Amino acid sequence: MSTTTREADEAATGTGTHVPRSRIIFASLVGTSIEFYDFYVYATAAISVFPLLFFPAADASGALLASLATFGVAFIARPVGSVVFGHFGDRLGRKATLLGSLLTMGIATVLIGLLPTYHQIGLWAPAMLAIMRFCQGLGLGGEWSGAALLATETAEKGKRARAAMWPQLGAPIGFLFANGFFLLLTIWMGHDSTDPQHDGTFLTWGWRVPFLASAVIVALGVYVRVKLEETPVFARAVARGEKVKTPLKAVLQTSWRQLIQGTFIMLATYTLFYLFTTWILSYAIGATENGMLGIGYRQFLVLQLIAILFFAAMTPVSGALADRFGRKPFLIVVTALILLFGFTFNAFLAPETMGTGDGANLGLMLVFLIIGMTLMGLTFGVQSAILPELFPTNVRYTGSAIAYNFSSILGAAVAPFVAAWLVQNYGVAWVGVYLASMALLTLLSLFSTKETRDLDLDTLSDAPEAERVTA
Repeated sequence: MSTTTREADEAATGTGTHVPRSRIIFASLVGTSIEFYDFYVYATAAISVFPLLFFPAADASGALLASLATFGVAFIARPVGSVVFGHFGDRLGRKATLLGSLLTMGIATVLIGLLPTYHQIGLWAPAMLAIMRFCQGLGLGGEWSGAALLATETAEKGKRARAAMWPQLGAPIGFLFANGFFLLLTIWMGHDSTDPQHDGTFLTWGWRVPFLASAVIVALGVYVRVKLEETPVFARAVARGEKVKTPLKAVLQTSWRQLIQGTFIMLATYTLFYLFTTWILSYAIGATENGMLGIGYRQFLVLQLIAILFFAAMTPVSGALADRFGRKPFLIVVTALILLFGFTFNAFLAPETMGTGDGANLGLMLVFLIIGMTLMGLTFGVQSAILPELFPTNVRYTGSAIAYNFSSILGAAVAPFVAAWLVQNYGVAWVGVYLASMALLTLLSLFSTKETRDLDLDTLSDAPEAERVTA
């Protein structure tokens, strides 16, 4: 392609970057796929492995709750990661920060695969596991926002939500790889979650393989991202002299309303997702004497893997519909459906309805999972467009990352723990009420937010206010 033709194409698309769009798409997709793979490997192990090897307790429920508590440690770390990586993303650029967040997450995941267990070193084992989980959270706290900005700040005019959905696809892809890996290992090694053998191959060393395998795919992600250029929107902001010395201070001064709005816009999405990927696994395979369903781990994981395909399929649909109808009206409709869905939990999941053990109605469970994952794809796909659009370029990395990750504390860190507690004390119907209440808060936030579909990312901020902060 000649220079003249390339410049004309760049002027038409508004990207202004020499990197092919296919490479940008792949870089934003592969990074989040790796990050979510690492995250889900831990989530799966937190239910089926860590309660047995790292958190021995007098009863199985206590061990599970202890394991889920460390699962939540990463969500405490994520806002810290959003501030740290957001600072460098708004000061130094998107490219270098994306590499740093990917390496932080990947190294921590590999180290988890090398940790000794409680039976080998005692309390040091869960302590070290919690530290590595914290490091995972740091990496993911900076990863998502960087990938979202890579997609949105290079998008063609009128197609920003469709471009932004690519990093969102990393979530179902990472889930499929992580849980598919565990499924194959349990089949190959003959592991049965309803009758786990501590001296069996899977619990002896097999569970470590998915963590160690992260090293290979992280190397691929680093290779792809090294070849990127800086996003044109950020480059133009730098050329205009709009960089701020302290992005965190600037975003709190100029965009605090958007921080609150963005946090609650993500709330229903996060709650739904971690109920359907983490809590539901513990409830489905949990012992019937504890009020759970007693379904075999492998049986249920197959159902989850089928349902996650609907999540993946609905993610690009979400981007297309959000570009056509606008972010706000589309999300209002989807969130209202999530709210209504919350009131169906008892009808689907109550032991007397679903059945337990070998008598469980797996078809009914699959329908439940498919509905939840379909709604998840519709609400999740557009988040990487609407959150960056709330903030000006010079604080966009920091602002979108903080909103996304503070929402993770409110909607994801506590969701599996709260849901497990509600089941034990009040029944599974109250888990649905919990989801509905989070959806209501998201609806209130959406009604307070202006439509962002047609905003120009270069001129999003109020000029006098931006000048004051820069000065």
